[in-house]
Parts: sequence; structure tokens; C-alpha cells
Amino acid sequence: MPEESTLITGARVLHAGHFREGLAVRVSGGRISDIGPADMLDTHDDTNVIEADGLTLVPGYIDVQVNGGGGVLFNDEPTKAGVEAIMAAHRTYGTTGMLPTLISDDFSVMRKALKAVDDAIEAGIPGILGIHLEGPFLSEPKKGAHDARHFRPIDAEAFEILTSLKRGVTHVTLAPEETNPETIAALTKAGVIISFGHTNATYEQAVAGIRAGATGVTHLYNAMTPTTSRAPGVVGAVLEDNDMFAGIIVDGFHLHPASIRVAMKAMGADRLMLVTDAMPSVGMPEVDGRKEFTLTGRTVHVVNGRCTYTDGTLAGSDLDMAAAVRNAIRDVGVSPEVAVAMASHNPAKFLRLDRTHGQIAPGYLADFVLVDDQWNAIKTIISGEVY
Repeated sequence: MPEESTLITGARVLHAGHFREGLAVRVSGGRISDIGPADMLDTHDDTNVIEADGLTLVPGYIDVQVNGGGGVLFNDEPTKAGVEAIMAAHRTYGTTGMLPTLISDDFSVMRKALKAVDDAIEAGIPGILGIHLEGPFLSEPKKGAHDARHFRPIDAEAFEILTSLKRGVTHVTLAPEETNPETIAALTKAGVIISFGHTNATYEQAVAGIRAGATGVTHLYNAMTPTTSRAPGVVGAVLEDNDMFAGIIVDGFHLHPASIRVAMKAMGADRLMLVTDAMPSVGMPEVDGRKEFTLTGRTVHVVNGRCTYTDGTLAGSDLDMAAAVRNAIRDVGVSPEVAVAMASHNPAKFLRLDRTHGQIAPGYLADFVLVDDQWNAIKTIISGEVY
């Protein structure tokens, strides 16, 4: 008796970097078991068929920077229930994998957040790939929306916390000038993925951190030293390097489209990742055209998709991954194939999960998004389960 499976048919499919018509995708046991012409894939009596005529099937989106969603801020609810609520809010917009992100906080909150992610993965909450600890090892001059009262160096206790996750990926954003290459190398050796962010580092300090093992930069251009004529800064070090990955927030507020195009020309599109830096407002209802939430004890106002403190400082974003893909295509001029890769395959490579995530190919996890012609997420599928 054949194994129960699901057949997705009728959709245009992004396969091997190109959109293809007339393909069907079979899912068995939560993974892709076959891809081929729809008329050549047998349909058994126990096959569930998803008719997707008029839609496009793309790999599920992977977001490496998600502070909150559905009215929940991870810092305020570092629990399994909080993780589940955030994931549920973003799943609506095509996110099939994420790193719940804790911004700078006390060690006690960090420990709770790490346990929450461990518990969520152990419980099988779909789509939780690990954790992103954004701080508190950051630079006060580039603190952005972070509370600098939490900033501190990486000592023995901090190192133990950063290497304590039992399940999933640990991604840490730090300022290289606030630590040293030896610590970065030790964290990397322990399996931690290191990015630079909220940093006032010189070019030389950034290069030393890259040589020690850092592989990414958090929200490129934002909250870091820029490139100038005689001081290339962190931006220059990242754009020059041949291996660094960079997250970009394509919400229309954090970056000018031309800056994104410059990064693409310098780095290549295959090392840029669309991220949301999403706050609790994603998935929250508006009241009189506005949303509000509290961050580090201060009110954040969300008006027309822009998240700011009262003084105008950007405080995360109201962006979702479907909108990030749409904005990259519409506002930056990125091809749909490349925009989707920036939201799926590229972050999978950065997280070292590209053998199982980020592509529609046999053997990969059955994580998909069905989108319409406007790149709205119509249906999200995680490990073969439809949401």
C-alpha cells in the first residue's frame, strides 16, 4: 500500500531557480518526494490533492530576525507560548521558518528565552529553527532602539549562556569592538553563528572579527559605521568580503532602494537576506489607522507601517516576509526569482540549513508558500502541513 501523500498541482513552481509551468510536487512524510509533470505523477486513492491553479509555489520564507508578532514581544513573553504566538502571526505571511529574536536584556531573560526556544522545538512547534540574540554585547553610540543599560562585555557567564541552546541554531549579533577576535573564534568553534550589528567598529576591527569567524551582519547599513573616503567602516568590510551574509530590511523606511542595489552589486544577491526585524505590531489590528506597543519601557507608534519612538527613532519594523518580497520586486527592481531566494535559500545557507531548507527539490522539507500575482501569501505549508 503506497504511503499517504499530498500532491500540489496546477501552480507555477519555482524549481532550480526558474519558474516552471505544468509541474506537480508530491509530499510524503513532511518532505518533497517527487517533482515532475503533473500528468506523469500517479494519484493514489489516499493522496490528498491541493489544487493551486492560478497561484505560484515558492520555497517557504525564512526570517532570521523576528522580535515579535501578533501583539507579543519576545522580550516580554520569553515562553513557549510566546514563541508559538509569534510564529502563528508570521506564518500567515509565508514564514515557514524563523529565529525568535531577543533584543538586549538581562541574563535572566536571556536564559528564559533560550529555554522557551528549546521547549518550542522539543514540542514540535513548526517553523522554529533556533534563536537570535541581538545583544546585549553592543555599542552605545549605535544603540538604536536598544536599552544601553543592558549592554555589557562577553564574560564567562555570558559565554556559557550563548552556547547553552540544546536544539536549533544560535545566532548572536554583537559589536566586534566590544569583544575580541579570540572570543568570536571561540563562539564560532562552539557552533554559534556570529553577526555584527549596532556597532561603532572601525574597518580594521570588523575585518579582525570576520577573520575570527563572523559570517553575517544584522540589518546592513543601519546602526553601524558607514563607508567614507578614508574610513571604510563596518559597511566597507562587509561589502568587500567574499563570504559575509547581510540581512536587509526592505520596508521603505530603513534603506533607500539604491543602497540595496549597491549592496547587490558589491556582494551578489546570493548573500543578501530579506529580514523583517518585526515587532509585535505584525498581525495586530489597527485602531484609527494606528498601532502601538511598548519596547524597553517606551511607547512605539506605528503609523503607515513605520515604527518609531516619540522622538522619531526607528524601533524595528511592521514588516512581514510577504511584504519584504513584494517590496524587493516592486521598489528595488529585483527579479521575482532572486527576491524569493533572498527570503528562502539565502537565509537557509546563512543558518547552515541549506541541505534541508530553502528549495523545492526532492528530499527537502516540504516548506512552501502559495502566492498570488501580487505576491500575497495565500497558503503556507510547513513540513507538508497546510496552514
